[in-house]
Amino acid sequence: MTDTHEPLILDLVAWVAERPRPYAEVMDAWRTSCPRLPVWEDAVDRGLVRRSRGAMVEATTAGLAALCLAGRAPRPAISRPPHPAC
Repeated sequence: MTDTHEPLILDLVAWVAERPRPYAEVMDAWRTSCPRLPVWEDAVDRGLVRRSRGAMVEATTAGLAALCLAGRAPRPAISRPPHPAC
């Protein structure tokens, strides 16, 4: 993964960490046809986001930890205890 790719993955995770998003909204915002920039695919493959509750996408515990380790503590709209890595 390139250094320029990582911030985009973290942007996606941070955006989804704010609140669960409808899958269609995530695909409209993050899916790309560029094979060199698979942000959505890489975030899912790394277990940073997941599709849950039907058609909703949310940040995983691993995604929240990745944000914390990058100094980007998530600011969820819903009440959630802070991740231990923060």
